[in-house]
Amino acid sequence: MVNLVIRQATLKDAKAVMSVLVDSQWFTYSHLYSKSYLQNLIDQYYNEQRIKNEIRSISDKWSGYFLAEIAGKVIGVIGGGMINSTAGEIYVFYMNPEYRGSGIGTRLLNFFTKVQKHSYGATEQWVAVAKGNHYGIPFYEARGFIFHHEELAYGTTMEDQDISLKYKRQI
Repeated sequence: MVNLVIRQATLKDAKAVMSVLVDSQWFTYSHLYSKSYLQNLIDQYYNEQRIKNEIRSISDKWSGYFLAEIAGKVIGVIGGGMINSTAGEIYVFYMNPEYRGSGIGTRLLNFFTKVQKHSYGATEQWVAVAKGNHYGIPFYEARGFIFHHEELAYGTTMEDQDISLKYKRQI
């Protein structure tokens, strides 16, 4: 891919990060969840102030956002952290829907995997994928992630019926 840049997000990127995350939420989940439920998730997790705080707050538990961009346009976002001394997790990973299938998501995942492995010592990597996410599940399975178990999605209750499928792979 010509002119693809993968880098860590800065405060100047907050609105672009928010845009990719919000657009991807609607694209990925509008067939799974109600409009009000999705809007609530977006308001809670993908608002500009929270994203700015997460860009500022780098640690082993949260390594910040990493971006894929072409010609200065942010088209993909990934972030995560370490859940113990040897296991990393991807907490957020979305691509602009127009770039699905172009190989950029794989390159962004590979970059982030190297960060978790070489900077933090991860030997395994986890990801939670929404049950019914017919974009994410095949993507992760094709990259060596193996289904491990189901659990309630982060920050949800049984009433929400938001179930995550937890996958892991060795790295």
